[in-house]
Amino acid sequence: MVAKIPSMDMAGGKKMPAIGLGTWMSTNETELENALNAALEAGYRHIDTAYVYENEAIIGRVLKKWLTSGKVTREELFITTKLPMCGIHRDRVEFFIKKSLESLQLEYLDLYLIHFPIGTNYIEGFTLTPPDQLKLEDSDHIGIWKKMEEQVDAGRTRAIGVSNFNQSQIEKLLKAARIKPACLQIELHLSLQQRDLVEFCHKNNMVVTAYSPLGNPSYNKFLETVGMEARELPNLLQNPLIKSIAKKHGKSSGQVMLRFLVQNNIVAIPKSVTPSRIKENIDIFDFSLDAEDMASLKGLEIGEKARICDFRFFPVLESHPDWPFSKQ
Repeated sequence: MVAKIPSMDMAGGKKMPAIGLGTWMSTNETELENALNAALEAGYRHIDTAYVYENEAIIGRVLKKWLTSGKVTREELFITTKLPMCGIHRDRVEFFIKKSLESLQLEYLDLYLIHFPIGTNYIEGFTLTPPDQLKLEDSDHIGIWKKMEEQVDAGRTRAIGVSNFNQSQIEKLLKAARIKPACLQIELHLSLQQRDLVEFCHKNNMVVTAYSPLGNPSYNKFLETVGMEARELPNLLQNPLIKSIAKKHGKSSGQVMLRFLVQNNIVAIPKSVTPSRIKENIDIFDFSLDAEDMASLKGLEIGEKARICDFRFFPVLESHPDWPFSKQ
């Protein structure tokens, strides 16, 4: 059975499906194709990617097949991708969105995000600038935002937003923007709930999207690929409280964590390439967490110390004045 996924309202009357498929660290062609097909068959219509994930072309081929076959229409899909750090320059915004559209084989995006608030130099032929050649640049958020607005005007994207920005950075954009940011995408899970930032965004008519909503248990695999040591990560899927609430509702721990976010009006984009898990992650709309459940789960908040994806795999970034996270 194809799941019916509710949507959350965005600025300008647009809607974003409450659950999407995250695709970071999904670059194996066969594996990702199978995952996308399983997701679309299950009812997913929201796909999240980024230029730096190096999988836009794979996603584009699968979407093309579904669109050509008539099994889905473009209007039913919600596709998000992101401007990379090496694209955070007035002269490179249009260049990178066009590259993403070409890879995705789409005429327009539903949402285009600035991936991170720090800009770096761009070296042709490299998706990520090699660390030994990395140079930090003036991020010029207002100037970049004006170029993002031009992409809406040109019809290349229906909405624009930011990812990994903090409140003060968003406030500056809101004051200067002609087209307000429609979305903030951030790491958000039960150990890192970022309630003040979420409340601020909701008050300003911005959808909040949670990446790593299950705590990103595979993050150490990524650290290994960039030559960094493994870290101790919170194993939320095995947390006794979450497991007890899951048992109470006849659901899995992952489903409880996703349901908590949706009930807080937060969109979640769990990443998986396992068809059974993909189907499980979307099967969260036939139950509700009660007030006691919600209060107990709020109590799992740790705060900034629980941040997993802290972007310190490029240590030089932390020295930039636009570093968005707490220094602790």
